[in-house]
Amino acid sequence: MKNVDSTKEKGVVAMKIETIPNYRMAYVRQVGPYGPANKQAMERIKSWAADNNLLNDKGIYGIPQDNPAETEPEQCRYDACIVIPDDFQLEEGMNEGELAGGEYAVYKVEHTAEAIQKAWVDSLEGLHHSEYQIDHKPVIERYRQEMVSSHFCEICVPVKRKDASTLL
Repeated sequence: MKNVDSTKEKGVVAMKIETIPNYRMAYVRQVGPYGPANKQAMERIKSWAADNNLLNDKGIYGIPQDNPAETEPEQCRYDACIVIPDDFQLEEGMNEGELAGGEYAVYKVEHTAEAIQKAWVDSLEGLHHSEYQIDHKPVIERYRQEMVSSHFCEICVPVKRKDASTLL
């Protein structure tokens, strides 16, 4: 992992570049405006994961699938996910997907609605002035127990290095 910035500014504590592997995921999907209903999806996946002894140090992931500036709020999809072993048999009614691995700019953020919302905007703006650009995969929220218990979470923005021609 490469630390790029370790300053704290208004809820965003630090950014580092991290390679996240591909993961097989079980998920619960919430369709509708992003907001409080996302927390309900998180609670459902956490409860299901606890019942199936799947809570682990990889954490719980929130993956907004749509850009609310381009998609009607009623159509926005939010997936609350947990990593599952390759040999785990999913029961009927649980969704399965894959988290696309690769390089991510990972921002440690205070675990408040205001700080997370600000981090979404600031993280995208901050990349504009770096050697990285956004890759075409969903931005993810990662909630690992050791961070959540300290009132932090992470915003993970998929990135790739800019072409030399775009750095000029």
